[in-house]
Amino acid sequence: MNLFALALCAAGLAGSAAAEVIDAQQGGFTVRQTLTIAAPAARAWSALIVPGTWWDPAHSYSHDGKALRLDPRPGGLWSETLPDGGVVHMTVVYIQPRQALRLEGALGPLQSLGVAGHLTFALTEKDDVTTLVETYDVGGHAPGGLDKLAAPVDGVLAAQMQRLKRAVETGKPN
Repeated sequence: MNLFALALCAAGLAGSAAAEVIDAQQGGFTVRQTLTIAAPAARAWSALIVPGTWWDPAHSYSHDGKALRLDPRPGGLWSETLPDGGVVHMTVVYIQPRQALRLEGALGPLQSLGVAGHLTFALTEKDDVTTLVETYDVGGHAPGGLDKLAAPVDGVLAAQMQRLKRAVETGKPN
């Protein structure tokens, strides 16, 4: 999916999820999603580490959620199998089960740019309700500036987080 397609998709999804662009500058951006999930952190965590069950396959190279894998250990990969190859989306750099997961890499079309990114999921639980805060920090170089990509990326991630919330609460991401 190219950057223009990403922007169009995000524009159509931006209103369907609460999202926030924290900072957007030519050299980078930070976006954040905060969700309240009506489930214990253990259940939210179990879903989070299986992205093929909640990540929208339309925002993958294979368009098949079954092709997405996450190896939840330091150095583990969030990868995708393709018919004649594959892609590494991100690498696990920090993990504390049921509390935090941090991945390093550039998602989707950002991979073709001179950027680095860190995607962090932080979970806290109170009374069997989980608050999930997802933050994606991206920095580097993109023609025209990364600030222009902050809102589209935020929209796509907001939609993904809503799918995760629905998957945890109902068993189905849609």
